Amino acid sequence: MASLLHLSAFDLAHRIRRGDLRPEAVVEAHIRRLQRVDPALNALVSERFEAARAEAAAAGERVRAAHADDPLPPLLGVPCTVKEFLATEGLPWTAGVPARRGRVAERDATAVARLKAAGAIILGQTNMAEGGLWMEARNPVYGAVNNPWDPARTAGGSSGGCGALVASGAVPFSLGADIGGSIRIPAAFCGTVGHKPSGRMVPTTGHWPQPDGDARALLCLGPLARHARDLLPLLRLLAGPDGEDPIVRSYDLADRPLDVRGLTVYPAEDHLGVAVWPAARRAVRRAARALERLGARVRPASELSLGNGVLPWSAALMVPGGTRYVDLLGDGEPIPWVREILARAVGRSRHSGVPLAVCLLEAVLGGLPADRPRALARLASQRAELEARLGPAGVILHPPWSRPAPRHRAALLTPFDFACTALFNALELPGTVVPVGFERRGLPVAVQIVGPRGSDALTIAVAGLLERELGGWVMADPRDPAR
Repeated sequence: MASLLHLSAFDLAHRIRRGDLRPEAVVEAHIRRLQRVDPALNALVSERFEAARAEAAAAGERVRAAHADDPLPPLLGVPCTVKEFLATEGLPWTAGVPARRGRVAERDATAVARLKAAGAIILGQTNMAEGGLWMEARNPVYGAVNNPWDPARTAGGSSGGCGALVASGAVPFSLGADIGGSIRIPAAFCGTVGHKPSGRMVPTTGHWPQPDGDARALLCLGPLARHARDLLPLLRLLAGPDGEDPIVRSYDLADRPLDVRGLTVYPAEDHLGVAVWPAARRAVRRAARALERLGARVRPASELSLGNGVLPWSAALMVPGGTRYVDLLGDGEPIPWVREILARAVGRSRHSGVPLAVCLLEAVLGGLPADRPRALARLASQRAELEARLGPAGVILHPPWSRPAPRHRAALLTPFDFACTALFNALELPGTVVPVGFERRGLPVAVQIVGPRGSDALTIAVAGLLERELGGWVMADPRDPAR
């Protein structure tokens, strides 16, 4: 059982197809691990264990009946979980919003359907932030997710349940979503690998909430996993037009050998306006040195024009006349946000504090003039300049957040630190997070690898190098704080 919990998803799939592992045993091992660790995490919000066992048995029969040259689905018999924001037929679809309590999905999101078609077996859904716009996975429907390395700390958000379960060995991968850092921050806090694809690569059909118009390009669906070698084949399964998402296009995701001696690395230890802690700076420095030892060329990040990510991200996300957050929290009807803020002051609101703060900010800024076309033009110019500087073999090393996982609610004191990841959503650039060690308190530290649009294979390959050189994922062993 222990060895099953350390294998990558495609290692498991290969051994299942070869007949070395029975899918029934693989699924059962992960269910037992999930049942053991989740009381300490609160990361799983719904389960389908009996259905998963039946699907594993059917997968086993299919493998045993297959001839040597019969094609089998690439993930046949491999267990996983899915963020609850993504519609999964027959399972809850609330996004942690009280007004959607009791909502059940009638069909699968495109990405979920593609995983199922590839043979993956979904064990359940993972916990997340209310409505999605916060870096901590906490909501009034399911509660908060605890970090697997320290339950007093956040697992990150909004895909915190994904990160906590993968880090703990409960699943080899989980499907998350990232609109401002929601894959990369949990991956960094929990010590897993995670990939935010290039904008417009993976259909977001069946994700709730859904950004308006061209802001859909900021929302990216992607995997969190134990090992970097899973990220690209998973991305290939998820990517490409589905005929429903109007902005998705095809990208070349060929797996080409990485010539590290032709790689140019720009280590950015700082982010304008963010107080980056020494542990996060050291992680970037350590990763740059490892790549330099392998032959990469390291250039100063001052050659790049990055800036702060908050305003560009806000301009790209907020479409004039689009859905207001106050309506989103009411599932189409505006919530009485002033009354809810007053109720929150005495502990009686139905909503978390951060979504109410967003409603307040939305009301304050709603009447102010904003030149969105000019902001988008500046973004396009910045993207073109960065991509020209990086070329086909250049990457940025950047902190995924200002520091390792903070204590629950502590991020309220630094609400704009998500700029470290949000900038790259606004620019539509791919970003891969990989753990590069631990700081003095035993918390994981990680680095974010960013490249030009469509260079997902490159950022993932660099993550694989750093994983090999610096250790990568280490299984967390969370304990129930009540024990």
